[in-house]
Amino acid sequence: MLAGGLYWEEHGPPGAPVLLMSAGLGGSAGYWAPNLAALAAQHRVLLYDHRGTGRSERTVEGMLTVERMADDMRIVMAAAGAERATVIGHAAGGLAGLALALAAPERVERLVVINGWARLDPHTARCFDTRLVLLRNGARPYLHAQPLFLYPPQWISENHDRLQVEEEELLAHFPDAEMVQRRIAAVRHFNILAHMGEIRTPTLLIASDDDMLVPPSCSEVLAKGIPGAQLARLTSGGHACNVTRADNFNRWLLAWLDNA
Repeated sequence: MLAGGLYWEEHGPPGAPVLLMSAGLGGSAGYWAPNLAALAAQHRVLLYDHRGTGRSERTVEGMLTVERMADDMRIVMAAAGAERATVIGHAAGGLAGLALALAAPERVERLVVINGWARLDPHTARCFDTRLVLLRNGARPYLHAQPLFLYPPQWISENHDRLQVEEEELLAHFPDAEMVQRRIAAVRHFNILAHMGEIRTPTLLIASDDDMLVPPSCSEVLAKGIPGAQLARLTSGGHACNVTRADNFNRWLLAWLDNA
């Protein structure tokens, strides 16, 4: 379905509690495939492709910001007839969730941020610099290196064939280089250090100790700054821990949703 230029879809029982799932930098609804069946069993799950990516409108006029990404969440919720939702965001999607909790707290029932940050860490900045250099040489080098930032080494070795197939699929639907650059610029400029204390939404922060892109200390900063926030630390799983440890992730996320 399309709403305001955004592709979105829903899964699960119509009258169930609403989960709005927002992917990271790649922006694809398909990112949540390893989690969808478990979460949609008892929840109404809303997925969408970020503006500028996937099946959504590829043209984004004006400056692209995380706050505009948060506005797009409201568009999806309105299209689905959902006044409120639990927002679950991975990295860039988590930043958009934080921005929505600040701008429109009445729309966010609960918030889950997976490997996010309040302000860009120097290590993450280095990773983005490296990815931008790769992007200048084309989409193929950028995508071929992407698993190094997302997954632990052993998982990459064990899933080599799967990642080869995925690379071809991502290449076929890759946004233009300018859009990727604009999305990276948006998350680089995100900074809510001075406003974390204003977030009153029940918040779960998830961090992986072996995240190659975002140090777990970034989630620690959020946990200290957001009143009442809970922090879950994984010893392994990498940046995309909901993919590499999907079964465990699904079980304890559902437990938190039931008890929060």
